[in-house]
Amino acid sequence: MGPHPVSAPGAPRADTAHRHRTVHRLAHNGPVSTTDPHPAPEAQFAALLTDEGRALLEEVRDTEPARELAVATRLRREHPAALVNAALGQARLRQRAVAKFGAVDAARMFFTPDGVEQATRTSVAGYRARRMRESGVTSVADLCCGIGGDAIALARAGIRVLAVDRSPLTCAVARANARALGLTELIEVREADVTEVATDGYDAVFVDPARRGGRGRIFDPEAYSPPLSWAVDAVRTAGRGALKIAPGIPHEAVPDGVETEWISDRGDLKEAVLWFGTGAPDSRRSTLLPGGDSLTASLAAMPPDPAVREVGRYLYEPDPAVIRARLVASVAAEVSGGLLDETIAYVTSDVLRPTPFATAYEVTDHLPFHVKRLKALLRERGVGVLTVKKRGSAVEPEELRRKVRPQGPHAATVFLTRVAGAPTMLIGHPVPNGA
Repeated sequence: MGPHPVSAPGAPRADTAHRHRTVHRLAHNGPVSTTDPHPAPEAQFAALLTDEGRALLEEVRDTEPARELAVATRLRREHPAALVNAALGQARLRQRAVAKFGAVDAARMFFTPDGVEQATRTSVAGYRARRMRESGVTSVADLCCGIGGDAIALARAGIRVLAVDRSPLTCAVARANARALGLTELIEVREADVTEVATDGYDAVFVDPARRGGRGRIFDPEAYSPPLSWAVDAVRTAGRGALKIAPGIPHEAVPDGVETEWISDRGDLKEAVLWFGTGAPDSRRSTLLPGGDSLTASLAAMPPDPAVREVGRYLYEPDPAVIRARLVASVAAEVSGGLLDETIAYVTSDVLRPTPFATAYEVTDHLPFHVKRLKALLRERGVGVLTVKKRGSAVEPEELRRKVRPQGPHAATVFLTRVAGAPTMLIGHPVPNGA
């Protein structure tokens, strides 16, 4: 195809000059044209906040993906196509957001695709806000606020928040969320470059740098936006606050003089936080939600690595927050256990002791890795539900399931790992609540 013809400024496009131009009037937002299928994101979002937009959002809120086309076709007979598309898109985002924000809040809030992906889970944001409140913080400058997930948690903890982001659309969404949740008296949203915002009027600073770019996740902390070094200086200057970082950050990239906390939620590692001004020495902490149990150790007094020992009756799988904080030794000491291998974070013991920091399994079989032997054993015991866990093994769980083809009424867990350097299979079952 050749290049598209270029019209003079202000002239009608050749493909639309003779069409009837229908314009729908939306309250507080001026005209929205049905002939413009791609309005600016800010205008598209503003249209959702009008009476017509909110009515559409309510109408499509429970639309299933398979019905979207039929629903859109029907609604476009009475509403601008761009507005219908925006409402259906927002409904999808709200459905996705339930996992992070809960059904009640997600149904009232507004989202962007990046906002749903990058926003802090409510349980984690609430925990962090409570820590700040309990430390005496009453006001926070929330830099790189996104759609306002952390600002909402801080405000609900009774903390006054200045929420800053440089994206006009993101700020509009954050303002709408503060209004939707009745928090406008505590949350001020400001569109600005965070590097140019004065924070001296606030008790603490919280920074959540963007860790995704056009090519996906960013692993170099200095490639965050803003860079980790700038964010560290911003919080240090304030004297108190927190900096959210990727949980996989290299330990050598963590600055001196901070408490580094890894947080998991129901066994999934969610994030890491650098805490400043807490009065604690350089330290590491792992915190498990929803219970809030924490393990801590100062860097000057980290427990020594556990000894490697033979396989005991029980295997303990430490929570990923414990592993990232390098506090597996604390779990091993708690259960009088040792390591299966010096490079593998599985703890084994002859005693069963309840601990929130690891899941306990009773080991029934300890075998060298051999697919045919595993298949025969599973068939003999009628195992049809097989959970495959691995650490220190190159075998893919789905590939193993395909090869052994488990069948039967019983369940089992197989651990693919190393014991004293040798590829090994440990078969067992979880012990409920470690008892």
